[in-house]
Amino acid sequence: MADRGDNVADARALRLLAFDGEDLAVISAHLQDALVRMSEMAFIPALGRFALVADRFDWCAAGDGRRERCRAGLHFDRVLKVRYAGLARAEPATILNLLSIVFEETDAPTGVVYLTFSGGGVLRLDVECVEAQMRDMGPRWTTKRTPGHALDDLAEPR
Repeated sequence: MADRGDNVADARALRLLAFDGEDLAVISAHLQDALVRMSEMAFIPALGRFALVADRFDWCAAGDGRRERCRAGLHFDRVLKVRYAGLARAEPATILNLLSIVFEETDAPTGVVYLTFSGGGVLRLDVECVEAQMRDMGPRWTTKRTPGHALDDLAEPR
């Protein structure tokens, strides 16, 4: 659902909720190729919350010929445990490229949320259930590059 505001930037701001794997796939699509600093991710065990801030590439704007990024926040509630694999946690300035977010149910409604980053890094959230929110927080700016992937070059011509 898009925020309704007084200016164009506000009208394009996203606010999305996820309560299952399908909802999470929508958030994943909007956050594909988001840039995330290690220092802008945190797990708060007492609250059962994992949160991050990202520079989201706006794929909808790209479809209209604009290359834009905006600040976006994502948080998961009901998180039991967080595990990192292949991520340089000791280097807070490291910038990661988020590729996908996937939910794998283990014993309904519990499961695991996987945040996969380029270069093979994975963040694993053990959750009681899917309860996530993504929100554009601003600002919005133009960028010179559209994200691409090596596999794009292997795709069949259309």
